[in-house]
Amino acid sequence: MHASRLVPVRRSAYVAQTQDEERSIPVEAPVAIEINGVTYAVMMATPTCLEDFVTGFLLSEGLAGAHEIGPISLHPLDEGDGYVARVTLPAHCVEPIMARARHRMGDSSCGICGIESVEAALRPLPPLARSVPVRPEAILKGLRTLREAQQLGQETAATHAAAFCDRDGRLIVVREDVGRHNALDKVIGFLARSGISAEDGFLLVTSRASFELVEKAVRACCPLLVAISAPTDLAVRRAQAAGLALAVVARDDSMLWVSGPAMETANGL
Repeated sequence: MHASRLVPVRRSAYVAQTQDEERSIPVEAPVAIEINGVTYAVMMATPTCLEDFVTGFLLSEGLAGAHEIGPISLHPLDEGDGYVARVTLPAHCVEPIMARARHRMGDSSCGICGIESVEAALRPLPPLARSVPVRPEAILKGLRTLREAQQLGQETAATHAAAFCDRDGRLIVVREDVGRHNALDKVIGFLARSGISAEDGFLLVTSRASFELVEKAVRACCPLLVAISAPTDLAVRRAQAAGLALAVVARDDSMLWVSGPAMETANGL
């Protein structure tokens, strides 16, 4: 599996000069997720850490618990242009999955394609247990470390990253992908496969805080999600309803709290 490849390009300056060179670009390939012999989804992803990706996808879509996910086998397609990831789940997980089974092609694992009603798309999230707030210095430490750890991003300038940090801001895992949802699924999958509780730290994402990322964080039982860009209205409402602490537009000098204990303090609660 390769995360990037070189392509020939021609650099053109704003004066009459050109220069031929090579540039690294991220690989984007279809990954078919096959559950008990049936293709459930086909996602476009960077084909690295696919065991983490599939595990995180199943968890964050609420399709199975970590203890219910069997071994994941990866099978490159003959043409070399994609992969099939096969996994077996217990029988009691399969019936609701088969009810939604479909071939799905998407640009990221948003978890909404193919859902037939608004009610199903916005089904209630499990409430998070109240946790001890993370110190701002720890968040700043995580942000700065994440920048340095984005190897594929530095190489290609075309990928998103997600990370999990402990409560002191120490980076535990970083995953990168062309899709922001995929990157977060890879982190969630790594935590589950490694037996690390998401309750013991916080998640960082190098993208806007969309409602899908909020839902993935809640289903992973992580108390805090930090995003470097702004949130959507639905993301804020979903975070508030579930009790997820959400910090956005996170920079070296400040961040904006839109949900969680910091907002309760600001409102005098």
